[in-house]
Amino acid sequence: MKAQESYVIGIDYGTLSGRAVVVRVRDGAELASAVVEYPHAVVERSLPGSTDKLPPEWALQVPEDYRQVLKKAVPAAVAQAGIDPADVVGIGTDFTACTMVPTTADGTPLSELPQWAGEPHAYVKLWRHHAAQPQAERINELARSRGESWLPRYGGLISSEWEFAKGLEMLEEAPQVYAAMDHWVEAADWIVWQLTGSYVRNACTAGYKGIRQEGQYPDAAFLAALNPDFARFVVDKVEHPIGNLGDRAGGLSAEAAAWTGLPEGIPVAVGNVDAHVTAPAAKAVEPGQMVAIMGTSTCHVMSSRELREVPGMCGVVDGGIVPGLYGYEAGQSGVGDIFGWFIKNSLPAAYVDMAAKKGLGIHEYLTSLAERQNIGQHGLVALDWHSGNRSVLVDHELSGVVVGQTLATRPEDGYRALLEATAYGARVIVETFNAAGVPVTEFVVAGGLMKNPLLMQIYADVLNMPLSTIGSSQGPALGSAIHAAVAAGLYPDIRAASAAMGRLNRAVVQPIPENVAAYDALFAEYRLLHDYFGRGANEVMHRLKAIAREAHRDVQKVAAGVQG
Repeated sequence: MKAQESYVIGIDYGTLSGRAVVVRVRDGAELASAVVEYPHAVVERSLPGSTDKLPPEWALQVPEDYRQVLKKAVPAAVAQAGIDPADVVGIGTDFTACTMVPTTADGTPLSELPQWAGEPHAYVKLWRHHAAQPQAERINELARSRGESWLPRYGGLISSEWEFAKGLEMLEEAPQVYAAMDHWVEAADWIVWQLTGSYVRNACTAGYKGIRQEGQYPDAAFLAALNPDFARFVVDKVEHPIGNLGDRAGGLSAEAAAWTGLPEGIPVAVGNVDAHVTAPAAKAVEPGQMVAIMGTSTCHVMSSRELREVPGMCGVVDGGIVPGLYGYEAGQSGVGDIFGWFIKNSLPAAYVDMAAKKGLGIHEYLTSLAERQNIGQHGLVALDWHSGNRSVLVDHELSGVVVGQTLATRPEDGYRALLEATAYGARVIVETFNAAGVPVTEFVVAGGLMKNPLLMQIYADVLNMPLSTIGSSQGPALGSAIHAAVAAGLYPDIRAASAAMGRLNRAVVQPIPENVAAYDALFAEYRLLHDYFGRGANEVMHRLKAIAREAHRDVQKVAAGVQG
């Protein structure tokens, strides 16, 4: 008699959509998937139903969009798979990191309460909300002056994307919202709270984004030195029991079972981050395997037996990816977003028309033009800082630069230069890890951008390393499913589940020696620009951001006067 199959659901929450994937437990086969686009996408200009403009660098989301993924994508994926929902034995989820939800004591987002619906600080602050840069700079300055022991664990710099900077921003700009907030919750934990009815804080985001090291957060004296009213931020808003990766956070609640059509009570895994959860899906759980999850941004994660201080890393956490190893994180805050921005804002209509005539997507068309060029033919070098720099400079006041444009520069030239710029940024990260004594021995690519063959060849050539690729187009969702299988007790640990359910295509893109030499010369130019604009020789980018903020405030004052 054939043994009954069991299945798990992996749910991946990205920047613009959520995806549910049905995965077979015994071998990781992905049977079906369904995607739900967030109806409100990213709220950057004005709140829903409002015409009031948000300040620069703001990026918000609407929490109900996340619930819709549970209500629509999960049932659709199960139906498409053609399985009996009763055979689903667990659920795992992942989310963008440092996407923060201010909630009441029972987990209700403040933005869903009528009294706060018109208050921007009551909404979800997406990971790429960079308006807390002034607060991040104060945190860094104070931590350096006090010699805080946790600062080197984050490469010497705390990001404006992270929990403490965004929390301090809320306190100082909207103290009434801060006072009304009972919990400052990572969305990775909030969605698990929605599934189980219980709030469990995951060890991954607590360590990487919540400055929790050796079981401790920054102390009250440090927080009070930032702002006396911030002294109890950890105690009142952040601190909560920790769940380890792969553990069971709770059982599926009756309400969530009704949303998803799945059996009540099945295990729900502790929440995780989209990047970190991808490493087991790519069978990249051994020291030296750096996984680059390349999408709107890129997150680089890697395990190591060594504890080192890597300048500009996002963090190192004991067991942050798999138990028993130190998990390192770095990242680039703009990659696919930059390519998308270029197409949206810099492309003549003739190119769009030609792509349509050829039956190609616009990215495919531009890639087909760019790949005909010799390396350096466009005469351009760009800095990939259109969304700031996450690693290794950790400065979201930095901005994009393209050097070498002339009246002869064509769109495909600019497009290729931006592809190359992101590869140069990745090389800075890899070289920084190598120099710090945390060697990168394999570069594994996951995420949607691995489908672009030109981009992959550029990365192999710039890094002078073979590229391995994950054997799944849905790496984070597969990784979440792997964690669900562990939480359900079907594998003893994450490593064992990864070995059975993960997928890796090893060294499938090889560097071309003559290309490597050509890119070495261009990378040298990139590095000169990188250090000139990013390490204090010319603070023009910071000055421009300050001018832009002041101009925005002037516009707001005028608008307020008109309304008054």
